[in-house]
Amino acid sequence: MPSRNLTRSIIAGVAAIAVAGGSYGIVSATSSSSPATASSSSSASGSRFAGGPRSGGGGSNARSGPAAGGAAGTVSSLSSSGFTLTTSAGQKVTIKEASSTTYQKGTSAATVSAITTGEPVLVLGTTDSTTITATQVTVEPTGNAYTASSAAVVPFQQGSPSTSKQAGQIPANYTEGSGTIVSGTTANKATEAALAAYPGGIVDRVVKLSNGEYEIHNIGVNWPHHVFVNQDFKVVGAD
Repeated sequence: MPSRNLTRSIIAGVAAIAVAGGSYGIVSATSSSSPATASSSSSASGSRFAGGPRSGGGGSNARSGPAAGGAAGTVSSLSSSGFTLTTSAGQKVTIKEASSTTYQKGTSAATVSAITTGEPVLVLGTTDSTTITATQVTVEPTGNAYTASSAAVVPFQQGSPSTSKQAGQIPANYTEGSGTIVSGTTANKATEAALAAYPGGIVDRVVKLSNGEYEIHNIGVNWPHHVFVNQDFKVVGAD
């Protein structure tokens, strides 16, 4: 089989001749978090919609631009600059790869050639709406928590009102829009925990709250929009 790099060269040549092109991307991690149990019943609110770029249901934390986050799913196509993945909730995510992107297969170091169509992957990086510039891409084993379907997650449907419910514990003094956006290892661990507990969405930022816990902002699904993770990176609630 030709290498991924050779494939990219061929794709780039064809794109130049046809005067066309594409751009896609992803990243990695591990977590054993499990979803919190819902503590109230679902109800629909006509004023809340979710799933679109920068959507956050009833509101969103302030942000000035792209932030650390990630997504997980199955690689659906490759391009000369990255790939696309489809989450278990049906959301398509564009992954952009860079020279600094690192790769893993499970816990072992890998190369870009490990990313092939149909592989389940976890991507960490900088999220801008439904595009992620990958810092790390991990090929996960089949049946992993990140790419599994979850009965708790409500997939996004255009025009469908957002689900309104609460699971587990929400920080007592939590106010949507408060907190400080974080990055690096802290953001990666929080993202991994949230995606393992509630797979299918796209994490577009991680916010540290005044009590030291973290709010993970989730788009691309109708629920949950916010996943709460404690200082030990265990999921404690969602809404």
